[in-house]
Amino acid sequence: MMQAEIEKSLQILKQGGILCYPTDTIWGIGCDATNAAAIEKVFALKKRHESKALICLVSDFKMLNQFVQEVPEVAYDILKYAKKPTTIIYDQPIRVAENLVAEDQSLAIRVTRDDFCKKLIQKLKRPLVSTSANISGESTPSTFKEISPAILEGVDYVVNLHRTKKNTQPSAIIKLTNDGQVQVIRA
Repeated sequence: MMQAEIEKSLQILKQGGILCYPTDTIWGIGCDATNAAAIEKVFALKKRHESKALICLVSDFKMLNQFVQEVPEVAYDILKYAKKPTTIIYDQPIRVAENLVAEDQSLAIRVTRDDFCKKLIQKLKRPLVSTSANISGESTPSTFKEISPAILEGVDYVVNLHRTKKNTQPSAIIKLTNDGQVQVIRA
């Protein structure tokens, strides 16, 4: 079942499509983080202004290093000891679509702990955009059933896994700058 969902999702992503999928935190909307046109579709579906940055998922530390010019050493310790999924905002992302990068030249990235996401990203060989499966300004769904029909109809594919799982915890968010500053955005 999971393998079939990975293959179908991969096909959609390679065609520039967008997915609604379960993550290690909440249900997300995502696409290939290197495809600017697909990222525009995500912004349009969420009715979100492009100045509000999105996050992306990577499969492991090796991939993280491929998409951030310089990963501060402290990031590895934070991620190694984090009790819950943790997203870190890094300076100077590389090899991702321009419209994914924030105005301050940063990008929020999470090393995913979810098996489906990890395997899908490994096969895609690129980060996966991950933003909550809701219209901007509306409440974040904690279950699949709470996702609005507008979102489900607006994506190219809805992954058929973990539809009964309840996720109430978004990730922690920490901003690390290359000059050594650490700022907790969401604990």
